[in-house]
Amino acid sequence: MSLQEVRTDFSAISRWIKPQSTLLDLGCGDGDFLEYIHSQKEVQTYGVEISDKSVLACVEKGLNVIQQDLESGLALFENQSFDIVVLSQTLQTIHKTEAILKEMVRVGKEGVISFPNFGHWSHRIDILMGRMPVSKSLPYDWYNTPNVRVLTIADFEALASKIGIKIIDRVVLHEGKEVNGFANLLGSLAIYRVQSA
Repeated sequence: MSLQEVRTDFSAISRWIKPQSTLLDLGCGDGDFLEYIHSQKEVQTYGVEISDKSVLACVEKGLNVIQQDLESGLALFENQSFDIVVLSQTLQTIHKTEAILKEMVRVGKEGVISFPNFGHWSHRIDILMGRMPVSKSLPYDWYNTPNVRVLTIADFEALASKIGIKIIDRVVLHEGKEVNGFANLLGSLAIYRVQSA
């Protein structure tokens, strides 16, 4: 993978990952993040993915991957068995949101979660105009989206507080640049570093 092909959240996530740590990527897709983080930090990586095609792509890249549906939980893994557990742009595709977030912070000493922010101003305008948003961060039409939920920064922070997840740090991006003020309005991608409260 070339540097130009790296998703903008990869470098933001990598700043929280220590070299030689153990990392579990939930919903790892074809392993792009696992490849990226291994090359940047030399971490010991593992992925969980349900798609046959994506699992095969991981195996062909020599990555450690387990084929499993995240909705069934992470019972395969013991408490605190990884330094960090990553759920990168997958949260919005999961039905059992609370359960997977609780499992993340059980299995990992820390977790990193990224998701597209539905509260971005452009999405609000689309809704006001009577249409579901389509953008770089939400690139699907309503009828072919893999997303089962849409959420905002405010929604995630309220849920984290409700289910006992402590937010350690947050980075909000728009078009690869960090957003500091009015994050829920101006940010299109949110990235959180969390742990069990």
